[in-house]
Amino acid sequence: MSVSAQNTGTHPAPSGEAPPEPVRIACRSVSMWYGPKQALHDVTLDIPANRVTALIGPSGCGKSTFLRCLNRMNDLIPGARVEGSILLDGHDILSPETDVVDLRRQVGMVFQRWNPFPKSVFDNVAYGPRIHGVRDKARLAAIVEDALRKAGLWDEVKDRLRASALELSGGQQQRLCIARALAVEPEVILMDEPASALDPISTARLEDLIEELKQRYTIVIVTHNMQQAARISDHTAFFYMGRIVEYDRTQKIFTSPSEEQTEAYITGRFG
Repeated sequence: MSVSAQNTGTHPAPSGEAPPEPVRIACRSVSMWYGPKQALHDVTLDIPANRVTALIGPSGCGKSTFLRCLNRMNDLIPGARVEGSILLDGHDILSPETDVVDLRRQVGMVFQRWNPFPKSVFDNVAYGPRIHGVRDKARLAAIVEDALRKAGLWDEVKDRLRASALELSGGQQQRLCIARALAVEPEVILMDEPASALDPISTARLEDLIEELKQRYTIVIVTHNMQQAARISDHTAFFYMGRIVEYDRTQKIFTSPSEEQTEAYITGRFG
């Protein structure tokens, strides 16, 4: 079964006090194992539509593992197993009937280290649409321009579309990877430490871009940078040892967390 859009209404964040908002992804009792090692324990949270949800916590706490559950990237790891349910617009993406190719079109991914293909700027962005059957040159050109504009990169590369993507700066390559994800018209964008290897100027541009993109997309971002999470996210989930300790509106998490463990992490007493 292909994952398709369907309004699920509004639900409260299960582990926080945030008011009800339209939910794009509803996760219930999600647990995951790498072989015999359990990496996630009974994770339950609602990810609201058209908001930025940050996942924070120390290294190895499960936040990137959880992020990869949201488009089944963990399926690619031998011995990985996930239990529970993850509803994207009302459909359980963990169902064996889910069309995983279609799922990954709807839930795009931007990785920690930019990974453009060794192709031209144009061919990087056109890759996904071509995979999905777009062959008309005029339509491809329009898709590429639209995606590059949404990624804030068009003015910088419009005269270099046939040049190698590897000639771009690191910040430009990361935004190109975002454009590549946007070209297949996703509904959700997952970002795994997207600014960790960028300089401060490129990081600021990326954060501005994320603020713009949430008007159209639901964004889930993993970050080790507490200041970044506070700046760009609407909701924050604090993970520790594969569990969610606390999940609420970002302002509350950073100013008056409910859990002592959250406060200790936010203030740098551990992690």
